[in-house]
Amino acid sequence: MHDTNNTSAVQAGNPDALLARELGTRQLAATIFNYTVGSGIFVLPAFAVLQLGTAAPMAYVACAIIIGLVVMCFAEAGSRVSATGGPYAYVETAIGPMWGFVAGCLVLATGTSAAAGVCNVLARSILTLAPGSPAWVYQSVVVLLVGTLVAINYRGVKTGARVIEGVTVAKLLPLLAFVAIGVFFIEPSNLVWTHVPEASSVLSTAGIVIFAFSGIEGSLMPSGEVKNPSKTVPRAAFMALGAATLLYLAIQFVALGIMGTDLANDRTTPLASAAGAIVGPTGRTILVVGAVISMFGYLSANVLSEPRGLFAMSRDGFLPRMLSSVHPNFHSPHKAIVIYGVIVASIALSGTYETLTIFANLSALMLYFLCAIAAYVLRKKDIRSDGEPYLTPGGPLVPVAACLSLSWLFYETVTREQFTALLAVLAVVFVLYGLRTWRLKAQTA
Repeated sequence: MHDTNNTSAVQAGNPDALLARELGTRQLAATIFNYTVGSGIFVLPAFAVLQLGTAAPMAYVACAIIIGLVVMCFAEAGSRVSATGGPYAYVETAIGPMWGFVAGCLVLATGTSAAAGVCNVLARSILTLAPGSPAWVYQSVVVLLVGTLVAINYRGVKTGARVIEGVTVAKLLPLLAFVAIGVFFIEPSNLVWTHVPEASSVLSTAGIVIFAFSGIEGSLMPSGEVKNPSKTVPRAAFMALGAATLLYLAIQFVALGIMGTDLANDRTTPLASAAGAIVGPTGRTILVVGAVISMFGYLSANVLSEPRGLFAMSRDGFLPRMLSSVHPNFHSPHKAIVIYGVIVASIALSGTYETLTIFANLSALMLYFLCAIAAYVLRKKDIRSDGEPYLTPGGPLVPVAACLSLSWLFYETVTREQFTALLAVLAVVFVLYGLRTWRLKAQTA
């Protein structure tokens, strides 16, 4: 595995060395934040209330604990492995190419299906301005959205990061305004717990809500373009996920305080309904627009990050070599970015992303499990790349706790049919890896 970007790497033909390290703490934190805070927070507060009633914030606390353990694992692994590919690179370096290939496939499945789903919702949200439009208009909007983001990121990671920083501010304003204004309209009786839910109920709800916290796995894919990764990755991860957690808890608290259990009655735009209850139609419109901006921010972070997975797997021989090409002027993996855009647009237009989303949710949990193991192994082997790595407090206890909590969450939320489907997909991945190994042996024989 390629751990460094130095002169010897250039001489060895490592395409990572051709990329520009342009992402600092602020830019990477903005990317993680945008990848995390997408459209889910505008909908999930209603689901949490539906499942847990006034005790809904407990689901967010459970998520914060579990994702906190996961983020610490990512922080240490990211400080030790600086090659492009993020989780794929961490897992491959720690436990070998086969599991690295599995991790790479999981990341790409999660990223492409989620991007296609968000693209679909965003396009349809935009078309509410022109109701009754023919199908070709929707198709054109999807292509335009994806094409615009591909063009932005084609010109380099710095250009893409600037767009993400701007969108971060734009998406934060309506959400912070909702919290700042809404806190004065809270009815204390709406926050009184009517019962204490069982741990299994909290975890089953957290199993859905936690996907509002996911995204770090994809946003760390451009790790080969991060400045001083041993310090930048941990700082950015903790900043972004800490900010997202506080924002989520504040939003759930305020929305519940305003609407009470009636919040569960609107499962499409619950935050917009809460805003409408305190400031009228204008507040509702602002939150709907905020959701559109937030979705665009998510897609911006997705298209910046995920193509680096194609690049990394190409670099290591799992995909065609053309995908590891680097633009001579923009220093971006330009072919991987274009191909990724084509894949996302195709899935969004085909309508198959809904089926993939079920697998994406399961694959995210499994990917977190693999990265927790990788963090443990990387520390044990003392693998490091650039500078002194971040050491997770508690040492091996954190990865072990992360694996146990993820296993419990998986047990409480995943059905037998979903688990069987996941095993079937993994079997296909292993077969593909076996075929590649056989082909390489045949070529060298």
